[in-house]
Amino acid sequence: MGTTTRQRTGTPATLVLERAGVPFTVHPYHHDTSAPSFGLEAARALGVVPTRVFKTLLAEVDDELVVAVVPVSGSLDLKSLARAASGKKAVMAATSQAERATGYVVGGISPFGQRRRLPTIVDESAYGFPTVFVSAGRRGLDVEITPADLVRLTGAKTATIGRTS
Repeated sequence: MGTTTRQRTGTPATLVLERAGVPFTVHPYHHDTSAPSFGLEAARALGVVPTRVFKTLLAEVDDELVVAVVPVSGSLDLKSLARAASGKKAVMAATSQAERATGYVVGGISPFGQRRRLPTIVDESAYGFPTVFVSAGRRGLDVEITPADLVRLTGAKTATIGRTS
C-alpha cells in the first residue's frame, strides 16, 4: 500500500489523506447505477470480503449528527451507536441531511474530508484487518487504509456498532 497521487481521482477525502501523509491506496471500480447495495457492489468489484469494506452512515443521536462506519456485510445497530455516542436515542439521518452535512452523495460518503468534522464511531471489527476499504468520496472509488489511520484521522471512537445480517 502506498500513497497515491491526486491525478484524476482527487476528492476532498484523498486530499485529506495526502496532506496527512498516511499511506493509502485508491481503488477505482465501475459503479453500476442499478446495484442494490453500494457497499456490497464495491466489495464484489474489488474482490474483497464484505467484512473488510466499510460504509459511512449518518445518524442523529439525541438530535446531533454522528458518523458511523460499519462493515457493508451488515447493518448499523442504532441502540449501540447511541450508547457509544453517550446518547439515548439514534435514528438514521435523512439522505438530504447526510449529503448536506458531508458534501458527498449517498453511496459515496467518505469518513474523510467532510464539510465539517462530526463525531465519528468506527465499528471495532475494523481492527481485525491490516487494512480496510472506505469510500474515497464518490461512487466507484474506495481507499484502502489501516484501521489505526482511519480512527486517528477521523478522531473516532471505536465500539461494536455493527450488526451482522
